[in-house]
Amino acid sequence: MIYIWDTPSDIALRLARKLRSIRKRRKITQKQLAARSNVSYATLRKFEQTGRISLESFVKLTMELGVVSEINDLFTQPVYNSIEEVVNDRYR
Repeated sequence: MIYIWDTPSDIALRLARKLRSIRKRRKITQKQLAARSNVSYATLRKFEQTGRISLESFVKLTMELGVVSEINDLFTQPVYNSIEEVVNDRYR
């Protein structure tokens, strides 16, 4: 097993900061993004502060900010941890 130094909360907060940075770079307010994405303002605010959000709301935000393709590309290149995984993937 590979040990990851970051906690799930660390990763979620990093994602929130990245989306906030995109939002600010495009000069979109939280209220504007919330209205456009159909995610409540309170949910967006909480997400940007804590990283906590439902997956569906996260996807809505990425769609509105035009970065959903990055989400779609997440698991397109398999990462194998053993030769057994390679063999299993080949025969699936």
